Amino acid sequence: MEKQKNYYDVLEIPPSATQEDIQQGYVRAKNAYSMDSLALYSLMTKEECDSILNLIEEAYSIISDPIKRQQYDEARGLNKNFSYHERQTASDSFTRNDSPDSKLDAQLGTDTKPNEGNVKRIVASKKFALDYQENPEMEEKITQATDFTGDFLKEIREYKNVDILRMSEMTKVSKTYLKYIEEEAITKLPATVYVRGFVYQYAKCLKLNPEMVASSYLNRIKELKG
Repeated sequence: MEKQKNYYDVLEIPPSATQEDIQQGYVRAKNAYSMDSLALYSLMTKEECDSILNLIEEAYSIISDPIKRQQYDEARGLNKNFSYHERQTASDSFTRNDSPDSKLDAQLGTDTKPNEGNVKRIVASKKFALDYQENPEMEEKITQATDFTGDFLKEIREYKNVDILRMSEMTKVSKTYLKYIEEEAITKLPATVYVRGFVYQYAKCLKLNPEMVASSYLNRIKELKG
């Protein structure tokens, strides 16, 4: 059971994460699965939402406490080569929240004052805007499509002029998981409930039919798993 519930994976941070990284991962995860986000994307039931949020809280309560974290790591054979001091100074190549936009999003998501509501809406509208040259043939291909593979999703993303970094910022999903989705790396993808949510958001941001895309992609993954 514990192997399926790696707290670092839940917060999408590496075992070498610093306290700042842990806090950022926690805020990122809470924002991604908050009721506002779920209302926007309509991707999970309240029970699924509560389950994931409880797991996020559980992960944070352990990983954010140095003593509990050390005990957790020792029990699982993690961080054998990292002292507590080294964790605090280790660089985190895994973290995706380095851009000014994503840092602003984190601030708006955790410390928004009442009079900043309009600013938040403006930031959100800019974030989800698409700017690309329409191609009638490609538009027809997308409209007629019923099967959405990882390759096809990548083709649509590139056609709509959204690079992987921006897609990560739009969806609140790490670049790593987005690449796994496009590559159909089934052994590296998280639990199905996460995959469905991630693909749903991916499709929503590209102005596709999110329910159809998510269902199609999950069917594809089931076929690959055999």
